[in-house]
Order: sequence, then C-alpha cells, then structure tokens
Amino acid sequence: MSYCLAIDGMQPESRKELHKNYHDHYYGFPIHDDNELFGRLILEINQAGLSWETVLKKEESFRKAYNNFDIQTIAAYTEEDRERLMNDSGIIRNRLKINAAIENAKTIIELQKQFGSFEKWLEHHHPKTLQEWMKLFKKTFKFTGGEIVNEFLMSTGYLKGAHAETCPVYHHVLEQKPLWME
Repeated sequence: MSYCLAIDGMQPESRKELHKNYHDHYYGFPIHDDNELFGRLILEINQAGLSWETVLKKEESFRKAYNNFDIQTIAAYTEEDRERLMNDSGIIRNRLKINAAIENAKTIIELQKQFGSFEKWLEHHHPKTLQEWMKLFKKTFKFTGGEIVNEFLMSTGYLKGAHAETCPVYHHVLEQKPLWME
C-alpha cells in the first residue's frame, strides 16, 4: 500500500494528522535551500532502523538540536557538541548517526565550494538510476544506505514515486517541477 493510501486508515487522529501534514506539504516537493536539503538527509539517516513516524515526532527537536540544520555550524561541531547530542532525549541518540551528520556537513561544504551549492551538486548528477545514486552517495557521504538514498531523493523531488498519480497532492508536486519530470 502506498503512503498516499495508508494515511487515510491511520489511527488515532493525531497520528494521521502528523503523517498527512508531511505527505501533503513536504513529501516529494523540491527543496531549494541547502540547509533544508541537508536537514532532510539528517532526518532520513536518523530514520534508519526506526519508523518515519518516530522521526516526524522528533523533527522540531532535531531542528533545535542541530542548529536549524545550518551546515556551516554543524560542520564546526566539537566533541562537546557530539556529547550534547548524545545526551539530548529529544533526538535519536546514536553516535554513528550523529557523527554522520557532522561529517556529511563537512562534505557538503566541499561540494558547495566545487558546485556552488548542495542542490547544484544534486542537479549536476541528475538524472541517475537509484542504483547509480546509491553508489554516488555511498562514495560521497557517511551512513547512506539504499533506503536512505531512495527516500531522500524521492522526498526531495529527484526520484519519482513519492505520490501515486491518483493522489491529489501529486498534481501540486508537479506544479513545483521536480527534477524527475525532466
């Protein structure tokens, strides 16, 4: 069952609304801000082994803990920042995921220097198959397995599949001209 159809049957109503908000306003829509793109990558990495619902519930805590996903700030995190994150009960306290966020921020700064932005780096490599994207991400970033890469790229408009064509949101996504349309 697709995410689009699964939401209607979710209970309780608070759970349904949490997913519906993400589905209707964020999932599959292109992101043009590097910090927000990086934030989505952090969230997808943290979802590994957990439910997306867990991450959605903690999104605001992630935003606060990771300085609103500011790439420059996160790249400069110290050992004290790593420990602060490890002790923050509002986020997923996994050392590998925390270290990946910091190292990936440093990598994105290098990509920004070379390509002008993280978004332009993604555009430079578009289009690719999922397998090609997975190889590229594995070579470039930390903690980016197949499902993380797939969801990151679908959720940000680089790969098709976030919404069923019968989903009313699908047409709103198309209006934003996701790269998979090219």
